[in-house]
Amino acid sequence: MNLLPKSSREFGSVDYWEKFFQQRGKKAFEWYGTYLELCGVLHKYIKPREKVLVIGCGNSELSEQLYDVGYKDIVNIDISEVVIKQMKERNATRRPQMSFLKMDMTQMEFPNASFQVVLDKGTLDAILTDEEEKTLQQVDRMLAEVGRVLQIFELCAQEQGKPTRLESAERLAEAVRERQQYAWLCSQLRRKAGLGSVSLDLCDGDTGEPRYTLHVVDSPTVKPSRDNHFAIFIIPQGRETEWLFGMEEGRKQLAASAGFRRLVTVALHRGQQYEGMDSIQAELSARVMELAPAGMPAQQQVPFLSVGGDIGVRTVQHQDRSPLSGDYVIEDVQGDDRRYFRRLIFLSSRNVVQSEARLLKEASHRAQKKRKKDRKKQRPADTAEHLPAAPGQSIDKSYLCCEHHKAMIAGLALLRNPELLLETPLALLVVGLGGGSLPLFVHDHFPKSCIDAVEIDPSMLEVATQWFGFSQSDRMKVHIADGLDYISSLAGGGEARPRYDVIMFDVDSKDPTLGMSCPPAAFVDQPFLQKVKSILAPDGVFILNLVCRDMGLKDSVLAGLKAVFPLLYVRRIEDEVNEILFCQLHPEQKLALPELLEMAQALERVLRKPGRGWDDTYILSDMLKTVKIV
Repeated sequence: MNLLPKSSREFGSVDYWEKFFQQRGKKAFEWYGTYLELCGVLHKYIKPREKVLVIGCGNSELSEQLYDVGYKDIVNIDISEVVIKQMKERNATRRPQMSFLKMDMTQMEFPNASFQVVLDKGTLDAILTDEEEKTLQQVDRMLAEVGRVLQIFELCAQEQGKPTRLESAERLAEAVRERQQYAWLCSQLRRKAGLGSVSLDLCDGDTGEPRYTLHVVDSPTVKPSRDNHFAIFIIPQGRETEWLFGMEEGRKQLAASAGFRRLVTVALHRGQQYEGMDSIQAELSARVMELAPAGMPAQQQVPFLSVGGDIGVRTVQHQDRSPLSGDYVIEDVQGDDRRYFRRLIFLSSRNVVQSEARLLKEASHRAQKKRKKDRKKQRPADTAEHLPAAPGQSIDKSYLCCEHHKAMIAGLALLRNPELLLETPLALLVVGLGGGSLPLFVHDHFPKSCIDAVEIDPSMLEVATQWFGFSQSDRMKVHIADGLDYISSLAGGGEARPRYDVIMFDVDSKDPTLGMSCPPAAFVDQPFLQKVKSILAPDGVFILNLVCRDMGLKDSVLAGLKAVFPLLYVRRIEDEVNEILFCQLHPEQKLALPELLEMAQALERVLRKPGRGWDDTYILSDMLKTVKIV
C-alpha cells in the first residue's frame, strides 16, 4: 500500500491526510523519530508541570508515551478529522486528561499565551514544501499562531546544546530556515566535492553573534589516501585579513600546500573569547565532522592545524562609533614574525585593515610577557586590556605595513632630481588620513616637506593621534573637510591657488554597492580631475590608490585619468586588488623602466644614510619593478 503523495505539495492538503489515516488505520506512524530516540532531548527541555501543545499530532505514540511518564497536561491538534477520532477512541480510557482536537494550526482557537511548550515533529516540513509566496505565507501564519499561544520562543539547534531564546516568531522562522539550509549544505558536501566557494558562520548559542567563520576548500588534484581526506585549519586571530586566509585564491593555495582533499579554514571573531587550541577543537569537533567529504573512513581522526600550533593573539584596545564611518575597533595582533601590529578596522568591512602600524619591540616584549602571565591565570586570549602602556607612543614610525603605501612613497622617485629631495622644499596634499602612517612617513623622512592632510571624519584624527602616534606640526596640518570640497575650493583660488609637488589620494568609499571601494567615484570624475590638475605643479606627480573589482569600471577610470594626465603609470599590488596609479602632466617626461629604477635607487641611497631610521626590508626600486605605462 503506497501512502506517499504524488508530489510534495500534497503534504499540505487536508484530503491527502484524511486518505492517509483511513488507509493506515490505527497502526501508529512515526515521522522522523520515535519516543525512545527523542526522549533524551524532550525530557531535558520540557518540565512535567508545563502545558504542552502538540501540533499535527497524527497517530504518533509520542504524546501517549510522554503522558505515561508524567507529562499529563498535553493538548493534541490535527487537521484530519479521521485521525482525531481514532486518537480519542484510543486514549479515552487510559489517558483521560489528554485531549485531541480537530484544529487548523494556522487558525487556532486557544487564548494567547496558553502553553509553555509547542511540540512539532514534522508538521512544519509538511507545509514548507517550496519557497513560493503562498507557501511562505502559510508558514508565517503557522509561526504567528505558535507565537501567539506560546509564552516563549526557544530553539535547540543541537541535541546536546543549550536552547537559544528567540525574540519573535519571525526570528524563529528564520532560524528554522537557516537550520534547513545548513542540513542541505552538509548533505551536498557529503555527496560531492568541488561545490565552489562555500562559507558559513557558526554563532554563539547564547548571544547569536558569529563566533567562527568556516570556508570549505576542496583540492581535486590531491590524490586520495587513507590519511589525507580532511583537515581543519585554525587561522590565528588577527591574520584572517591576510591574502592566504582572507581571499579565495589564497585559501586554495593553502589547501593545496596542506595536501588534503578537503580543508576547512576557521576564522575566529573579535569580541569572542577563546581559551586555546584544545578548547576550540573540543567545541568544533562534532560540528565540522558534518562537513566531511564522502569516502572518509569511519572513526578517522581529523587533524586540527594552525600556524605555529596556537590561535594567535588579538587584543581589542579600543572600540567606538564614528557618525561618518560607523563602528570601528583598534586592535593589536601578533604577526607571523612574533611582532605586534596595531590595526584600525571598520566593522562594516571586518576583514579589511583600514590602517596598520608595527609596534616597537619594547611594546611587543611587554605584550609577550603579559601573554605568558595571562596563560598562567588561564585568561582568554582576546581581552580588552591594553598591552602597551602608552598606546600612541609605541609605534614604529619608520615601518610602513601596507604594500600600497610603500608603492605610493616609491612614486616620489618620479620627481626631478630624487637624490636632492631631502633638501628640497616639497609641498604635498594627502587626501585620506586613516591612522596617519602615510603622511607621517613623508614628514619624518623628508625634512623639508610641508604636508596638508585632508580627512572628512574628525574621529579618525582622534584615532590617529591617540593610537597611531600621529601628531601635527608646523610642517603637518590636518584639515577636517570633504576632500572634494577642499580641492574645489583650492582650485577656485585663481592665480593664488597653491601648486603641490605631490597629491596623494588614499580614501575609501562608503558605498558598498559599487565595484570600486577606493576612491569614491566622484574623486575620479573628469571635471574633478581637472581641478586636481590645476593645483598640481607642472613637474609634479598625482598618486592614486585604486581598488576596483569591476573591470569595465576600472577601464573607464583609467581612460578618464589618461585624458587629464597624459602620462600614466600603473603598479599592481601583488596578492591584493589595489593598484597604484602615478599620473603626470607631460608625456615627454616618460621614463623607461631602467631609468625609473635608477631614480628609485638614487632616492633610497639618500634615505638610507646613517641616523635616518630607514627600514632595511623596504627597497624602493622593488616597488617599481612591475610598473607599466598605460
